Amino acid sequence: MKIGLTSVFVHNPIEAYKFYTEVLGFVKKMYVPEAYLAIVASPEEPEGTSLLLEPNNNPIAKTYQEGLFASGLPVIVFTAGDIYKEHERLKNKGVVFRKEPTKTDYGIEAIFEDTCGNLIQLHQF
Repeated sequence: MKIGLTSVFVHNPIEAYKFYTEVLGFVKKMYVPEAYLAIVASPEEPEGTSLLLEPNNNPIAKTYQEGLFASGLPVIVFTAGDIYKEHERLKNKGVVFRKEPTKTDYGIEAIFEDTCGNLIQLHQF
């Protein structure tokens, strides 16, 4: 069994699609803007796990998303082979980092905002 698709709640899937593809560099799997449907994947594994950018247009999803953000908790973790290089690339594209790359007992981590209401952790083992 493999993970095929997971979702992350966003304010607006169309805006999220632009950020995830144009800034992060993810690739399109499915994009139907009139249906607020956007699915992307890592350019390093385009046939791997997909990410559904799901609208937070229900009270439970919105409360969950806002609670994580207000608590400073990332909603998802992306990995990088060279976190410092990826950090620099994203900063040059205007990405706002809440936590610069920091060594921890379990690797190196950084946290950035996805402009869609979420914090994302970038991790290198």
